[in-house]
Amino acid sequence: MKKILAILLAGMLTATAFAGCGGSSSKSEESSSAPKTSDTSTKDDSKTDDSKKDESSKDESKSDTPTTTDMDADWAPEDLFGDENNISLKVWAPEKAVSLVKQQCDAFTAHYTNHKISIEVVAQGESDAATMIVNDPKDSADVFGFPSDQFNRLMDAQVLAPVMPDMADAIKATNAEKTVSSATFEFQGYEDLYAFPETNDNGYYLVYDKRVVTDDDAKTLEGVLAACKKAGKTFVMDAGNGYYACVFAFTGGVTIDGFEDDGETQKFNNYDEDTAVNTLMAFAKLMKDYKGTFLSKDPANISTDFKNGTLGAGVDGSWNSVADKDSLKDNFGASKLPTIKVGDEDRQIISLFGYKYIGVNAYSAFPNASQVLAYYLTGQACQTQRAQELGWGPSNTEAQNASSGDVILQAIAAQADNAIPQVNIASTFWSAMGALGSEMYKDSWKPSDAGATKTLLNKCIASIRDE
Repeated sequence: MKKILAILLAGMLTATAFAGCGGSSSKSEESSSAPKTSDTSTKDDSKTDDSKKDESSKDESKSDTPTTTDMDADWAPEDLFGDENNISLKVWAPEKAVSLVKQQCDAFTAHYTNHKISIEVVAQGESDAATMIVNDPKDSADVFGFPSDQFNRLMDAQVLAPVMPDMADAIKATNAEKTVSSATFEFQGYEDLYAFPETNDNGYYLVYDKRVVTDDDAKTLEGVLAACKKAGKTFVMDAGNGYYACVFAFTGGVTIDGFEDDGETQKFNNYDEDTAVNTLMAFAKLMKDYKGTFLSKDPANISTDFKNGTLGAGVDGSWNSVADKDSLKDNFGASKLPTIKVGDEDRQIISLFGYKYIGVNAYSAFPNASQVLAYYLTGQACQTQRAQELGWGPSNTEAQNASSGDVILQAIAAQADNAIPQVNIASTFWSAMGALGSEMYKDSWKPSDAGATKTLLNKCIASIRDE
């Protein structure tokens, strides 16, 4: 982790005893700040980037799910507000989640009747949250959602308030360990939690039409492509977007490993270059062999393509899971990403996997109330409600148990075991990995040219390292 400046600790909030906390014992508009389009993508001008990672096509205002006032919500003690009153807060939420978050905030204000609280919920894409906060923290939201890859930028800008210590203890006891550890930073021997875990599912996986691709076909990329070609359907993966294209290098063993000592240059693991090159060649060969079936395009339209019958399978994210399932109904299939044959070996495709958090703006005029609200919004009741209505995979372990039978969350969980954490990523990573995939997808690329593939890989790594 990149080191955190002392001023963050100096501004650290303190809390009174957390006895009596309602914390139980033991999906996103944007998943990443990576570019949303690529040179190889087919763009649909009727869609915006924000719609790419909308988690649900449902109208949240028409829900049969009980409101959080009817559930065992996580209410923090009144004394955590300190002397704050006449409280006015702004909350940023993804567009498709605004209606539900408003409902949850209404329940919050109805519960804490000893305080005059006004909450404005504003639609704001999570992929842009860090940029907005960093550029103008004093006029930004008090409470906001963001994906895990934005931590470094937010921490460097000193705009994230550390979580109150006793709140942090409750969060650690009730949330998945990886979501907690990814939000924990250390400075001069002090370790603090700097955000409230919201989801445990911010990644992508294989979705398919079970009339085209069988569960057995879905185990291998070769099987998926052959089934799609046989049925005259397409397979979609955005090979020119670094968020997805990184699987080519990751599957070959080239994985990220934090930063160099300068805090800016991406560090990579010790990988075997021959294995990496052979893996890239295997991917490129399938693109060539299945030209016309393997399409590199924005996955935002996957649900539409399923509905109109042109698509057999694709690589899509948790944020589109509800729309994909609605399009295919009983024919919806989901699994972890398949394997790819590299020489005589079937190698599991390795992806990026991240988490979603709710952060508190260090410049908030109501720092205590902001923390209490963030704690409530990421409690078991609210996470369960978002899982039911939006399809977001919970970080809270009790909420996870309540959603354990969901086939989508099962697929995402399986892929999470075959993924690289989406934290500590250099800003140069996305475009370099996107360029790697774009080049491999070109008609002019020769998949059998090991020398050119090696040069392409080294150029990609050097670009990320800024050498």
